[in-house]
Amino acid sequence: MTGPLDGLRVLDMSTLFAGPLAATLLGDFGAEVIKVEHPRKPDPSRGHGPAKDGVGLWWKLLGRNKKTTTIDLSSSDGQALVLKLVETCDVVIENFRPGTLERWNLGYERLSEANPGLVLARVTGFGQFGPSARRAGFGTLAEAMSGFAAITGEPDGPPTLPPFGLADSISALTTAYAVMAALNGRATTGKGQVVDLAIIEPILTVLGPQPIWYDQLGYVQPRTGNRSMNTAPRNTYRTSDDKWVAVSTSAQSIAERVMRLVGREDLIEQPWFGSGVQRAAHADVLDEAVGGWIAKHTREEVMAEFERAEAAVAPIYDVRDVMEDPQYDALGTLTRVPDPELGSVLMQNVLFRLSETPGEIRWAGRPHGADTDEVLGGLGLSEAEVADLRSRGVV
Repeated sequence: MTGPLDGLRVLDMSTLFAGPLAATLLGDFGAEVIKVEHPRKPDPSRGHGPAKDGVGLWWKLLGRNKKTTTIDLSSSDGQALVLKLVETCDVVIENFRPGTLERWNLGYERLSEANPGLVLARVTGFGQFGPSARRAGFGTLAEAMSGFAAITGEPDGPPTLPPFGLADSISALTTAYAVMAALNGRATTGKGQVVDLAIIEPILTVLGPQPIWYDQLGYVQPRTGNRSMNTAPRNTYRTSDDKWVAVSTSAQSIAERVMRLVGREDLIEQPWFGSGVQRAAHADVLDEAVGGWIAKHTREEVMAEFERAEAAVAPIYDVRDVMEDPQYDALGTLTRVPDPELGSVLMQNVLFRLSETPGEIRWAGRPHGADTDEVLGGLGLSEAEVADLRSRGVV
């Protein structure tokens, strides 16, 4: 069975991490993705995080469903190869600083001459123009500048950054969406276009109504830890067996069920209980009631009682728990992928399920330059020509 993006060809010239992950998402649903790396400087993600037997494990996830080839983009011969590839591709994803492709004579004007239908996705920290455009940009900076860090953490603690690539991951999802929107536009106009994705923007969007709150009320959202300004009880609570659960009461009916469960029906009668915002103003009282009850029960007991009461609760997992959870197992959220270097590897499955044209992980991340001969051979280069390019460091 072919995926819904079968026939789409993507040239991934990006690194660390938003651009590459966007290409991965397209590859998961059938796109042919060609990953271009420097012949002597592999994608830095190959060296990020733990490795096994010298093989970077993060790359196995990020590089899945990609053919790996090497081209020195700064060389004239390398640029000529890229133009040949672009003639055969629908999408190029890059995340160099603005002006870099142009300096290599590979700007969109030149690329679109080779392929007028090309979609060029440019993923950078700050976008292609403006006073900060040429600054070095990473997801961490977006997490800081978007307002995310300012509202994350305990009220009396410092702003807190996420311990993973949050802004990059949100930008990857957005880039994949933007590419599909641009391709649909091409189907209407017959022309390609440029996607300008600034990593500082998608995370600002998912933070919600902060700008309109400030615009209309002058309100600046503070740090509230695990509490919400909009509802209560909403927090993490320790169980008697020293585990943790999270409780949410976004719906009024759920809040009432929780209070009945913990034996505090009297609080439901309070005049402030009927509004989520007013409940949030009385979070100390509600947390004491819920936290006190949960502290007397094991996590298993808490989960069972909340389920019986049809109230919203979830265990707080680490990765070991995720791997044993029956719901994740039923969904096939994690899957094992054969790998010639490591035997097999466990990783997250494709993001969603399509009933007729599902996605598929065809292989895990491949070694640096493993498919160079195949990719260049597909452009009509002979073995001797490839060997010559390799001897000169072009590939």
